[in-house]
Amino acid sequence: MVFNSLTFGVFFIVVLALHYAPLPWRVKKINLVIASYLFYAAWNPPFILLLWLSTVVDWFMAKAIHREERTGPRRRLLIVSLALNLGMVAYFKYGEFALENWQALMAGFGVDYQPPAWDIVLPIGISFYTFVTLSYTLDVYLKRAAPAKSFLDFALFVTFFPHLVAGPIVRPIDLIPQFARPHVATRPMFLWGLALIILGLFEKIVIADEALAPAVEKVFGAEGGMPALDAWLGTMAFAGQIFCDFAGYSTIAIGTSLCLGFSLPTNFRFPYAAIGFSDFWRRWHISLSTWLRDYLYVPLGGSRKGPARTYVNLMITMLLGGLWHGANWTFVAWGGLHGLYLAVERFLRGRLARPGYRLSTPAALGLALLTYLAICFTWVFFRSETFAQAGIMVASMFGAHAGAEPVLPTIHVIVVSVITAAMLGVHFAMRERTIEGLAERTPAWALGGALGAMLLAIILAQGAGNAFIYFQF
Repeated sequence: MVFNSLTFGVFFIVVLALHYAPLPWRVKKINLVIASYLFYAAWNPPFILLLWLSTVVDWFMAKAIHREERTGPRRRLLIVSLALNLGMVAYFKYGEFALENWQALMAGFGVDYQPPAWDIVLPIGISFYTFVTLSYTLDVYLKRAAPAKSFLDFALFVTFFPHLVAGPIVRPIDLIPQFARPHVATRPMFLWGLALIILGLFEKIVIADEALAPAVEKVFGAEGGMPALDAWLGTMAFAGQIFCDFAGYSTIAIGTSLCLGFSLPTNFRFPYAAIGFSDFWRRWHISLSTWLRDYLYVPLGGSRKGPARTYVNLMITMLLGGLWHGANWTFVAWGGLHGLYLAVERFLRGRLARPGYRLSTPAALGLALLTYLAICFTWVFFRSETFAQAGIMVASMFGAHAGAEPVLPTIHVIVVSVITAAMLGVHFAMRERTIEGLAERTPAWALGGALGAMLLAIILAQGAGNAFIYFQF
């Protein structure tokens, strides 16, 4: 079940009706857990067993870790949790990838190894809910939090349908305390939730799917090289598509939660206005970047063990972050590029930064544009299925195929150019602002008109219910 479908609309109306019915709070939470399992089962019912297994094992492991005072047994209990969760991800998500690479390695030694066909289906959202349950167990192990008092609250924390398949990646403190007492939305909260749902659907259906996806498919589906303009516009189209697709999902998730009376953390803060790459990761997929920082980068030593170790830790974190996105070396290359960007930025900042220096507006604009173009370059590896395809795209971007026939019709050139310019303008204008603050300052008639126009565009677009890009991760 996807947010941009009529099925979800009916499902959500039923969930709201049950949530606002005069029922005991415990019954309402049970209804939400059942609804969340139904939401997940719409893809592939048997995979509910994996979700249930992860929930039950981490519940008991966290309880045991909290009771145990000895370091050795606590560590072994944590290993059980890590082995189960990461083992399931490794098997379902990386099993075929491992077999293919083993086959290639054996071929390098002259061994003709033919692995069996890999017909395992990847469970939707396994990376997301695995990180959610791991954050719970790790927080208990690190004594950052006590275990939840109620298994029902914990189960709802893991399965809560708005964040279940594509985030935001919530921490225990984000949701479990909210489930402890009755929650319903106030009228302003409910209306704002509906407004966010409309905004998210507009981003996904109108901008990502209808306006930008066709140009992306033409450019990345081309068999050969192309003029630099087409390569850059296709890459910028993907930059806009993946932002509007994923930020759209997060916005809908936050909106649906608000309609039920719950708050989810912000996942995007106008990332294409970032000045520098550390700033980008403070604005892009915030729940993942903070998860990697707190549970990987910092335990590796962070920046506490000298400059050389800091650069190594940055690279390890970003390489694994890239691999988290998919079982393909192109994702690792994408993560490696970001690790390199962050390391170079850190090196330059340590030598060039002056205390108290503030960038002028033109300088900030220039650096933001440079950051955006560098980020676009990394998207080539994220979107390309092979290094050969990425190589053709990179060569085209730098003029190696200047004489090739254009692949983008004029209408796509215009659409991508206009949307990209508008997106960058909005992001920079909103760089130090929030959408909530903007809404508060906007007259009601203007805000209502804008939402009405978005809703009309959604209806006219008649989206085909395309899955969100991050469902595959």
